[in-house]
Amino acid sequence: VSTVCVLYTQGIANREWREFGRTEVIDNTLNPDFVRKFILDYFFEERQNLRFDLYDLDCKSDNLSKHDFLGQAFCTLGEIVGSLGSRLEKPLIGIPGKKCGTIIVRAEELSNCRESVMLQFCGNKLDKKDFFGKSDPFLVFYRSNEDGSYTICHKTEVVKNTLDPVWQAFKIPVRALCNGDYDRSIKVEVYDWDRDGGHDFIGEFSTSYREMSRSQSQFHIYEVNFFTHTHTLVTLLSCLVDTELSFLDYIRGNPSQPTSLHYMSPYQLNDYAMALRAVGEIIQDYDSDKMFPALGFGAKLPPDGRVSHEFALNGNPQNPYCNGIEGVMEAYYQSLKSVRLYGPTHFSPVINHVARYASAVTDGSQYFILLIISDGVITDMAQTKESIVNAASLPMSIIIVGVGPAEFDEMIELDGDEERISSQGRYAERDIVQFVPFRDYIDRRGNHILSMARLAKEVLAEIPDQFLSYMRTRGIKPGPLPPPYTPCPPPAIHPLLARRVSRI
Repeated sequence: VSTVCVLYTQGIANREWREFGRTEVIDNTLNPDFVRKFILDYFFEERQNLRFDLYDLDCKSDNLSKHDFLGQAFCTLGEIVGSLGSRLEKPLIGIPGKKCGTIIVRAEELSNCRESVMLQFCGNKLDKKDFFGKSDPFLVFYRSNEDGSYTICHKTEVVKNTLDPVWQAFKIPVRALCNGDYDRSIKVEVYDWDRDGGHDFIGEFSTSYREMSRSQSQFHIYEVNFFTHTHTLVTLLSCLVDTELSFLDYIRGNPSQPTSLHYMSPYQLNDYAMALRAVGEIIQDYDSDKMFPALGFGAKLPPDGRVSHEFALNGNPQNPYCNGIEGVMEAYYQSLKSVRLYGPTHFSPVINHVARYASAVTDGSQYFILLIISDGVITDMAQTKESIVNAASLPMSIIIVGVGPAEFDEMIELDGDEERISSQGRYAERDIVQFVPFRDYIDRRGNHILSMARLAKEVLAEIPDQFLSYMRTRGIKPGPLPPPYTPCPPPAIHPLLARRVSRI
């Protein structure tokens, strides 16, 4: 068996699968552990579909049709990120009547845009190069490139007249050191400084950022290699990592974090259904139990026709939870058959409903996202503004999607992008509302999939920053990472997937 894994990504508009890359080929094992990483841009606000195909190579041809198909698996990048420890295990499918095995996909964030490291080195028994006196040593650091070449990224200062130098600690971005790839080789050369610029080469050693970062609690000693010397040593004295916490740190640290979605009673069927599915299918990847409370407002309820601004779409006020987005959609359709849509339209009751839940868990273990879909007529504007100002200090965000042809002046005011929302002289602590009119994102050619993708991308883009603003202002750190996975029995097919955050 000579196994390779092929990764495909899917375009948003035409849904066409495109080959993204292939792993290396691993021979003679039914449990290949692939080394090659796939580096993808990760967007919280988009549904990024992935496909993994496995083949047994029979010849040297790049044409996959000439090789034996072993099975495939489908998932989204959000599913991997939202899984416990960012590790997703799925059965391979694609060959009728045959069990094809299992694939394990892991995600690791390339934090090269927000992480720096403070390093300090010392030397011991360096080679004496100067005829008079001792050496004047300094270090030169190189990062390796994809083509095998090296690029200089740092020089230490020169320490004069010593064979046992202690160089000053220096801070360098991880991107400059290894381009964010923790396992990429870093070459360090040791020189004796000469005034004429003809510095004498003492030796070199190689390391990686991952290897150095393990030295935060102990020294790491490197043997400097040169064909005449074997006992020259350079020691890493300290390695201090300075990281700006990202949205994904919290997702990984709280893998069971429930995210609350509250969906409102519909008015225009098609737009409401598309908005529900567009936003909900992305958000649900980050919820552990996929149970979502769904509420409606502005309707007369059976049997007595009383007007309600806060009712369970599934008809069960004691348990308004629906199973997944499909469950929400089903409750939405059923409610249309049993309630009579009726004004006025009050936003504040459902905002206060979510705020009650959010106020009970302010330790950062849960974050609530309220999705309101409405036609734009708000009849309790003052109370709604008061509710939003109060909610701004709680772990929650509000997404408002306006549907239909109405003017959305009130909703634009609630968004707070131009001016921070206020009520009775009190300003909201932070911006927690994102409003978009659905009509601005509808594809003119009638492509509903593209319309939904455009809408989701716009309304969800601000959620990570809103989430981080709550956590950072309260000094809340991510929860502990789950323990490393130890495969037992031996691991199945296991491509390692890495991702780079582009928007958060």
